[in-house]
Amino acid sequence: MIKTISTLAALAAVAMLTAPADAQAPGAWTQTGVLNCRLDPSIGFIIAGHQSMQCQFTQNAPIPPQNYEGAINTVGIDIGISAGGRLAWAVLAPTNGVAAGALAGEYVGASADAAIGVGVGANVLIGGSNRSVALQPLSLEGSVALNVTLGISALKLRPVR
Repeated sequence: MIKTISTLAALAAVAMLTAPADAQAPGAWTQTGVLNCRLDPSIGFIIAGHQSMQCQFTQNAPIPPQNYEGAINTVGIDIGISAGGRLAWAVLAPTNGVAAGALAGEYVGASADAAIGVGVGANVLIGGSNRSVALQPLSLEGSVALNVTLGISALKLRPVR
């Protein structure tokens, strides 16, 4: 059973990563930078999960990095335990520059993750200030865990001052 769920989660992650970028965000948007996040340890609660994180947004322009903290909540299948990990998203917006704090807000999208020891996963999310930012997986999630996650996720980011 767990092997079947792991296989499904891995396939969902691959499908999200291979989908055309314009299917995940409007084609007129441009990549303005990268959001790197460090995930805290967490436990999945079968139909829901919660994982807090600390993030740093680095823009393509020579602007100092912006720090954020947040949490990602998943509804769907979320079984297991995670020792933490890392996520990296390409930040897409309708303009080249993003104002300080503009990534703050709520994002929604799809998530998939599978791990036995070292695992992989992906989250495709849209939201932020007036739903004007898209977070597209730049690389697979890296985690040390024994878990399976497949569902709809909500990410909430707030600036660290």
